[in-house]
Amino acid sequence: MKEPKGNSPMGRMWHLYKMGGLTPAIASMMGSSNAQQMAFIRSMSREQRKESTLDTPLAEMEAVVFDLETTGFHPYNGDEIISIGGVCIKGGEFQEIEPFYRLVNPKRKIPKHIVELTGITNEMAQEAGDLMQVLHDFMDFTGKRVLIAHGSGHDKQFLNAALWRTSKVNLTHRVVDTMMIAKWLDPKRGEYGLDELLESYGIEITERHHALHDSMMTAKLYFTFLKMIQSRQVVTLGDLYAYLSRH
Repeated sequence: MKEPKGNSPMGRMWHLYKMGGLTPAIASMMGSSNAQQMAFIRSMSREQRKESTLDTPLAEMEAVVFDLETTGFHPYNGDEIISIGGVCIKGGEFQEIEPFYRLVNPKRKIPKHIVELTGITNEMAQEAGDLMQVLHDFMDFTGKRVLIAHGSGHDKQFLNAALWRTSKVNLTHRVVDTMMIAKWLDPKRGEYGLDELLESYGIEITERHHALHDSMMTAKLYFTFLKMIQSRQVVTLGDLYAYLSRH
């Protein structure tokens, strides 16, 4: 993106983004609600960069297992997030915290095959919150916890694009990918899709391509993997990262 020049409103806003500050000038240009949400997201990003989670024992690690549904696969070419789901875990158990689930208004038409896949209609999306609000709520829900997802590249790419577009920050949370864990634990199997792994490990498939259901099923898959990981004397998140980096 080309940096705006001069003393234009966009130029002043860009300068404030880079400086990390949000002044009444931004509030007046964006609306105070959006400015407050942006300030919160940027603050969360700064705080997360200070955290060192690599020494955290996996048995005690607090994490959010999450999933996104999107209009397609290309966040930098017009595709948008249409729902975010997540559940809180600690070690190998769910925490007694209400799960997160929000629809997002993509402000574009949802393709027919995505409607059929996810059950999210254009009418449902039009009534949903905008991206900034839902991101604010999700980052608040996540806090400083580690993030876990299956095939996390897709989710990370969309989250990064959304965070940059709304708040000019990148995702700074540690992310654990259950697909990568599966490839490490069982390198000879042919399929590593969520459906195949859930079936292989006897985890009930409830409703696929629903962000909250997929998050809950991925969490159960992670719990299964955690027992296998610990049997290999892998104790901390840093240990796990070290093993995954070799595969």
